[in-house]
Amino acid sequence: MVDATVIPTLEQRIANLSAPSARSNVPPFMVMDVMAAAERIEAGGGHVIHMEVGQPAAPAPRAAIAAAHAALDQARIDYTSALGLLSLRQRIARHYRETHACEIDPARIVITTGSSAGFILAFLAMFEPGDRVAVTVPGYPPYRHILTALGCEPVLIETTAENRHALTGEALLAVHRKTPLKGVLVASPANPTGTMMSREALGGVIAAARDAGIRFISDEIYHGLDYAFPAVTAAELSSEALIINSFSKYFCMTGWRIGWMVVPDALARPIERLQQNLAISVPTLSQIAAEAAFDGRTEMETIKHGYQENRRILIEGFPKAGLTRFLPADGAFYLYADVSDFTSDSFDFAKRMLEETHVAATPGVDFDPIHGRSFVRFSYARSAEDMREAVSRIARWLA
Repeated sequence: MVDATVIPTLEQRIANLSAPSARSNVPPFMVMDVMAAAERIEAGGGHVIHMEVGQPAAPAPRAAIAAAHAALDQARIDYTSALGLLSLRQRIARHYRETHACEIDPARIVITTGSSAGFILAFLAMFEPGDRVAVTVPGYPPYRHILTALGCEPVLIETTAENRHALTGEALLAVHRKTPLKGVLVASPANPTGTMMSREALGGVIAAARDAGIRFISDEIYHGLDYAFPAVTAAELSSEALIINSFSKYFCMTGWRIGWMVVPDALARPIERLQQNLAISVPTLSQIAAEAAFDGRTEMETIKHGYQENRRILIEGFPKAGLTRFLPADGAFYLYADVSDFTSDSFDFAKRMLEETHVAATPGVDFDPIHGRSFVRFSYARSAEDMREAVSRIARWLA
C-alpha cells in the first residue's frame, strides 16, 4: 500500500515547478548587497562615500566614447563572430607585443562579456563536474561561487604574510599531494589585497602547476594598475596558461561589460563553440569602444596617478584613524585592512560603519570565509576628496 503522506499534494507539485536548483544555492556577492544598502541611504538624501565596489570614478576614455557615438550614427549594430571583432583581437595582440614584448596570435584571443563571462567559459572548457580547482583566500568571491555553480569544487589555499599573501608553488603542491587538483587560479594584482607577484614568483607557481599537470588560469584584470613594479603577464611565461583580462578597471569601462581571454591553442575552438551557444557574440558597440580605448592610454595614466594619490592618502591616514594594519597594496585599487582591534565580525562592522558614517566598504567575509571576520576591504577608486573625507569620518567614528 502506498503511504498517502509521501505523495506530493497538487500545491507541493506546483511549488516544485519554481523551486531553485541546488547549483543556484551560492552565497551572494556581498559587495553588491553593500552597494544596494548604500543606494537606499542615498535615496533618503544621505551622502555615501563609495569604497565598497571596484568602480572607477572616471568615465571610459574619450576615444572609446567617440567611437561608440560614431558607430551609433551608422545605425546598424550587428552580431560579430563568436571570438569577437578581428580588429579588436589584433589590437589586443599588439598591446601584448608593445607592453610585454610578447607575441600572441589573434586566433588565441577571445572577446568576452566582461571578465565574468571569461571565468565561466574558462571553467566550462577546462574542467569537468567534480574537478578540484585551487583558489587563494582572501580572494575574489565569484571564483568560488562560479566553480560551485558549475559543479566543480573550489579548494581554498590560505596565503600568509610571510609570502606577502601570494600563492607559492610549494603551497600549491602541498594541497595537490593530499588530493589531486585539476586547476589553479591566481590573480596579480590581486583583489582584495592589492598584492602583486614578481616574475620569479609567478613563474615558480606556473612551473609547479605545469610539472604536476595542473591547469593554470591567470586573472590579470587589474593589469595597468601597478605601483610597486610593472605587472608580469603569464603569457610571457607559458603558452598553456589561460589568461583573463578586462577593460573594466584600467580603462574605466565597468558597465560596458567587455573583456578578453588569451587561451591555449587547443582550447580556442572549444571556447568558440561555447561562446556561440551561450552568447552568440559579445555586444558589438562595446567591442568598438574597447578597440578605441587603447588610444586613450595617456588619459588613463593620469587617472592611475590619481589612484596612487588615493593610495597614499589611505596608507598615511588610516593608521592615524586607528586602522594600523593592512595587506600589501602593490596594485589594483584596494586596501584590505585588519579591523580585529575593533570587532570580531567584519560584516557587522561594515554595516554599522555604513549606517553611522555613510562610508561604504565590504566585509572581509566576502573574500575569505576562514579569516575574513577580521578584515574590511576599502576601494580607493574614487576622488581624493572622498578619500580624505572617508579617513576623517572613520577616525571620528573609531575614536
